[in-house]
Amino acid sequence: MESKIVADAARATLDGSIPFSEVVRRLLETGVEYYHVDYVALQKTYYSASGEVIKTPIHYDDLPSVASEFNLEKLRAAIFDSQQNGQHYRDFTKRAMNAGVQGYIAFLRGKRVTYWGRGGDQHIEWFPGAKPQNA
Repeated sequence: MESKIVADAARATLDGSIPFSEVVRRLLETGVEYYHVDYVALQKTYYSASGEVIKTPIHYDDLPSVASEFNLEKLRAAIFDSQQNGQHYRDFTKRAMNAGVQGYIAFLRGKRVTYWGRGGDQHIEWFPGAKPQNA
């Protein structure tokens, strides 16, 4: 993994200058297999297949605390607005935290994101166009 490419992709995600599909392409090309977004610690951790780890901050001001209850309807609405309406990542972050998402892992090769709440609730969202292999 090249730390500059990862840092640039993280920065571009936060400032909304490139779409998610481009972030995924760049991260895969530099060897990122998956990444963990931690809304409690306000950081992202990127992992390669060879065990390399790179951390980047989530530096938005005025973010809410993660809601105590996981609200799947609110999360799905936030995901939909990002995928269909080009919602800025900052707005998605706020909405996800308000929906009780404490973190998620984006599995780039697996083309899915697993979100979870403070009580262990989970939701798997497939990348646009991807489908479960068993479906």
